[in-house]
Parts: sequence; C-alpha cells; structure tokens
Amino acid sequence: MEMGGQIKTLLGALPVVPNCSIVSHNPSTFDDDSGFSVAGSCSSSRASSPLAWLKPGKCVAIDCEMVGTGPGGRIGEVARCSIVNYRGDVVYDKYINPELPIKNYRTRWSGITKQNLKNAIPFKTAQKEILKILKDKRVVGHALHNDFKALKYFHPSSQTRDTSKIPLLKEIAGLPSNNGASLKTLAFNLLGKRIQVGSNGHCSVEDAQACLELYKLVEDQWEETLRCCSEISTSTSPETSEVSDNEHYMDDQYWPADLNDDSK
Repeated sequence: MEMGGQIKTLLGALPVVPNCSIVSHNPSTFDDDSGFSVAGSCSSSRASSPLAWLKPGKCVAIDCEMVGTGPGGRIGEVARCSIVNYRGDVVYDKYINPELPIKNYRTRWSGITKQNLKNAIPFKTAQKEILKILKDKRVVGHALHNDFKALKYFHPSSQTRDTSKIPLLKEIAGLPSNNGASLKTLAFNLLGKRIQVGSNGHCSVEDAQACLELYKLVEDQWEETLRCCSEISTSTSPETSEVSDNEHYMDDQYWPADLNDDSK
C-alpha cells in the first residue's frame, strides 16, 4: 500500500499531456471491463481505464519462453506461450514443439524440460491459435520483438505496448533513462514483486501478468501521450499506410534483414 501511494504521488507530479479529441472505437467482444485482481497486487489494478476509449477487452499481455535450436542451439524458438487478459486471467498457456530439433532446452532461463514438451502441440497449430487471440488487440509485453520474432509474426506498432520501452516506468522507478531495464528490476522496484528467481527458470504466465501490472501503472498518461503524438504526426505528415494484415506476416518483404542472422 505504501509503495502504491508513492507511485501515485510520482505519477501525479509528472507533466500532464494536453487534452485531445477522443476517438471512438467499436465495443469490445473479447472480455468485459473487470479489473486485474490478484493477491498482493498494487493499486494500479482497477475495474477499467478512466480513459473511456481504451477498451480493456481489447488488451492482452503475452510472454514466450524459448529453447535453442539450429547450429549450436543458437536459434531461439518458442516452446511455451502464455497470454493473459486485462484482469490477468490466463486465456492461453501451452507448450509448443519447435520446428527444428532442440539442441538446448535453456532450462535455467526458460523453465522448459524435455518432459514438458512430451505432449506439446506443433508450432503451426500454436501460431494460428495465438495470432487469432492477438488480432485487433492492444498487446502488452517486455521486449516484445523477441516474442514476435519467435512467433514469426508482426503486430502493428500502434497496438504494441512494450514495457521495456515506456520511459515513464523507468522514470518513476528512478532508473537511468538511457539504459534498458529488465522486467525483473521493474517488477521489484515498482510492484514490490520478486519474479524470475530460483533455478527453475522463468514462468511465462508470471512474466505476462507482471508486464500487465506495470503497464497499468502508467496506462492513462502513456496512452494519452501516444494518442496526442499520433494526432500531431498525422496532422503534419502525409498519410502513410501501415502493413497490419496478419495474413501477410510470412511475406519476405516484411521481414527485418537481421531476422535470420543466427542461422548464418
């Protein structure tokens, strides 16, 4: 409670983004407006965002755990994917068989063992299931480029909320703005939670829930900032089209040049 009060005070001291016209969205069909509530959660959990145009049912958090495949086990392929909704409830959590033979389970970090993958589903099956959930959602996560790369997927940047790239989080945590901050550090400094501890590896459900809680701490101010920046950009730049059709995610022209560096 004391930590939650301190964070509220810090947020209140941050600059307020000028008001902008509210953009209407279609009603949510994914979830209701119920808030994320777990034992020991911080005061950022609430029934719904005060910003009426933000639909909690259109927001999910994701985390993937990787194993090593390819030459020397240097290629990271997804072996577990967990997705939680705005309440923090698990809506997807499955073990996944990589497309290439596993050379390193990376158990110390991934928490994945050979036994876990005994009844795992094929990657292609999991990919279809996961992309169906992520479609048209505001996706929260930490260093999401790693998760999307492993899923061979690109989510629209306008709908991506990466807690490793939200300056407000590092600011209220008192961390240097020019250095990266791990999810473990942010969770401890801002939520008072110890995650990714022990020798059994990470838990993707726990990490996804931590990302969601961190996002909620700054959701109102960060979303206002993004929306106003978007409106300013739109009013000063020629209209451009963004590739967001999930059905084209496998087209070579949309893949970053360094995606396959590990396999060279």
